[in-house]
Amino acid sequence: MDSLAIRPATVEDAAACAAIYRPHVTDGWVSFELDPPDEAEMARRIADCGNSHAWLIAQCDGQVVGYAYGSAHRTRAAYASSCDVAIYVAAGQTGMGIGRALYGALLPMLKTKGFHAAFAGIALPNPASIAVHEAAGFKPVGVYREVGWKMGAWRDVGWWQRVL
Repeated sequence: MDSLAIRPATVEDAAACAAIYRPHVTDGWVSFELDPPDEAEMARRIADCGNSHAWLIAQCDGQVVGYAYGSAHRTRAAYASSCDVAIYVAAGQTGMGIGRALYGALLPMLKTKGFHAAFAGIALPNPASIAVHEAAGFKPVGVYREVGWKMGAWRDVGWWQRVL
């Protein structure tokens, strides 16, 4: 990878983000969505999260190769200083440090915005995602057992936390 740049996402990145996310929805249980969002829906998400939290893009040689974002953790007022985070990397680009670079930029940005703790839900098993999160300082806090039904089976979700 010659040059990796991290920058804030814009709605113009929606098609690239949707393309990266699509196989995570359709080909596995990493995402609990059943239908991949289209470009318009992804643009809405980028605008919403970018305004309230943050949405970042990783680019290599001008091509979007991954993204990360923060979003609301829960809706009750006392949760306002906590956020959920997620990263998605394009197929064929994993294991190259993109996820770590995205979190290296996203987590300090969220702290600057006043967030105190970040949470990541990881559909299990997913050793690569666990490794990225733990490398970014996340610690396991629990598992929701059989919380989602996808691809013909019950799926567990592990939760990781990092105090910012």
